[in-house]
Amino acid sequence: MSQETFALEAVRRDDQGKGASRRLRREGRIPAIVYGGDEAPVSVTLSHNEILKHLEHEAFYSHVLELSIGGTVTKVILRDLHRHPYKPAVLHADFLRVSATQTLRVKVPLHYVNKETSVGAKAGGVVNVILSEVEIDCTAANLPEFIEVDMKSLDINGSIHLSDITLPAGVKIHALALGADHDVSIVAIHASKLDKSVEPEPEA
Repeated sequence: MSQETFALEAVRRDDQGKGASRRLRREGRIPAIVYGGDEAPVSVTLSHNEILKHLEHEAFYSHVLELSIGGTVTKVILRDLHRHPYKPAVLHADFLRVSATQTLRVKVPLHYVNKETSVGAKAGGVVNVILSEVEIDCTAANLPEFIEVDMKSLDINGSIHLSDITLPAGVKIHALALGADHDVSIVAIHASKLDKSVEPEPEA
């Protein structure tokens, strides 16, 4: 997995309110909050273009980020993002401070490999991806950018459940701690509704 580092430059923000936020956005910056740990929450601003550039990378959403505030670097994860309802713009961001030993509950992407070359797909089955991400519990030091699911041996009418996922060291799936009825399917292969081996009967 990639060990890419995401670094962000932030500036402390003293002015609050909707008017101040609108002025920031006109200046190409967005308001954000940094909270968690033993320190009080801190209001900051970030470059809107810098945030948009990072958001193009899937790993940014599930990665420990390095946030520099006045020269002091704090390790954080992106906890929430408020987007404009129809414009390609970010309105506000929430960052949570983390430490290497702190247990986190975060959602990470599922990457399905050998999807098109699986036994069922090669036999003409239709792949149905049910979950694209999963909620995990782990320390910041063990936080994966994504979890890989190998579909190579999955056949038609077969499925892969949460409990079938091979997890990285130190990572647990939160749903599995809630009981067996939470062990849901994440991907399945169904038989194609169109059976090409059957010729349609001619009309009378």
